[in-house]
Amino acid sequence: MTNPQTVLMQAIQGPVPDNWQVFTKKRGKLSGFLRGTSDDPDPLLVITPDEVIEYKDERKQLTIVNFCDLAGITLKATASTSSGSMLADLDVWMDLNYRDGRKEKWRSTSFADDLQTIQGFIEAYGAHKALKGHYC
Repeated sequence: MTNPQTVLMQAIQGPVPDNWQVFTKKRGKLSGFLRGTSDDPDPLLVITPDEVIEYKDERKQLTIVNFCDLAGITLKATASTSSGSMLADLDVWMDLNYRDGRKEKWRSTSFADDLQTIQGFIEAYGAHKALKGHYC
């Protein structure tokens, strides 16, 4: 496992390897001010071939998912509609099953509405499993 701080710094400073996916967005000044996080770096999610690392703000601990720790993943989704609308609200997440028996629900804290983060997770985990299998 690489140092998460090193991965985040490389993602901020660039360039990053071609097989990394980096998601970032500007922190709103008003929301940052109201939450006391206006001086924090912007939210950042990095998907590497071996892990997923997410920084939300100084108040929240880094979220790290190391693919070697996982026994498997399952894509989950629910949809809900309101009676007067043809539109549905879609809620998508990953169920993570760890080798030690733990189970956890994962979706990006800062990028929950960005389905590319889920897609990136699935692609990276699939490639990791195909290349490394049970040799972690």
